[in-house]
Amino acid sequence: MVLFADRAEAGRLLAPLLEPWASPRTVVFGIARGGVVVAAPVARHLGAPLRAAVVRKLGSPGNEEYALGAIADSARVIDADAVARTGASTADVADVETRERAELARRTALFGSPPPDEVTGAAAIVVDDGVATGATATAACRSLRARGAASIVLAAPVAPARWEPEAGVVDAYVCPHREAEFWAVGPFYADFRQTTDAEVAALLADDPGSV
Repeated sequence: MVLFADRAEAGRLLAPLLEPWASPRTVVFGIARGGVVVAAPVARHLGAPLRAAVVRKLGSPGNEEYALGAIADSARVIDADAVARTGASTADVADVETRERAELARRTALFGSPPPDEVTGAAAIVVDDGVATGATATAACRSLRARGAASIVLAAPVAPARWEPEAGVVDAYVCPHREAEFWAVGPFYADFRQTTDAEVAALLADDPGSV
């Protein structure tokens, strides 16, 4: 069932729902890469800075789309049930993590990392294009919490109805479409093409919060 034309439309529809959390200390963090496209209209609507939350999914051996967990700056999430279901060994997980840490470093260098004084005490709104397993969203929120964010709102246009953030990870969760029939994020978008590094860099350079 298609709900959104593309990520930008999803962000425009999501933005008004996040008005209660707008404040002078609000910073919008889009989970790179696709989440930044959704986050850009949110940041523009709220008049808040737009930043990238760089996170890497730890895909299972032989099926990179199936997440065993995720990593971010100061955060590591491992789904023990997913590891058990796939039969991935400790060595398998370590190998995947080694590769993804290299990509995490590359993207952090490319997209930048907010300075400590911007994160500490911030009202962080973390935006993604959808929630599948929740590993990347959890890693992003844990990372910002570890870096001193005063409050965290997780926002996604669509997610499984059964999924909720872990207690203590976020202060609020906003998701207008909580779907009982959910297999992946992509089918809810007419256009879900892969977001490029260049697209993310351009959106971050055109920071709505700096206007």
